[in-house]
Amino acid sequence: MLCGGVKPSVYLWLKVIHILAVISWMAGLFYLPRLFVYHVEKGSSVALSATFEVMERRLLKAIMRPAGLVSVLSGLALIWSGAWYGPVPVWLWLKLVLVAAMLAFHGRLEFHAGRFRDGSESHSGRYFRILNEVPTLLLIGIVILVVVKPL
Repeated sequence: MLCGGVKPSVYLWLKVIHILAVISWMAGLFYLPRLFVYHVEKGSSVALSATFEVMERRLLKAIMRPAGLVSVLSGLALIWSGAWYGPVPVWLWLKLVLVAAMLAFHGRLEFHAGRFRDGSESHSGRYFRILNEVPTLLLIGIVILVVVKPL
């Protein structure tokens, strides 16, 4: 038994759920800024802009929000049931900081999607291309911390 009376097999299934949810969430975090690039650069017609808005809304509502929520909840369950004896390791605290940054990034994408919907988005395609690199950098840091556990 692990902490909280969780069986090792349950812990492994929690890991599976967490990994699948993170993959789904990351797919959205990678794709939505790219949609924003296309929206800014090609969405000058009302019909095309409306199509991009539908795609952005569906990606957020059907994939990103649920996957982000499951990622956070399953991650918290893993921490709770992970048999941490003594203080939580530094690498985990750092990972949680990067996850918080990822959540803030998600919030920023929600903000931009809202601005596209109300017609007030003024950023360029270049801005969204640069923004598109943020989740990659955060993911690299998270994976290094989880696998290597340098601290």
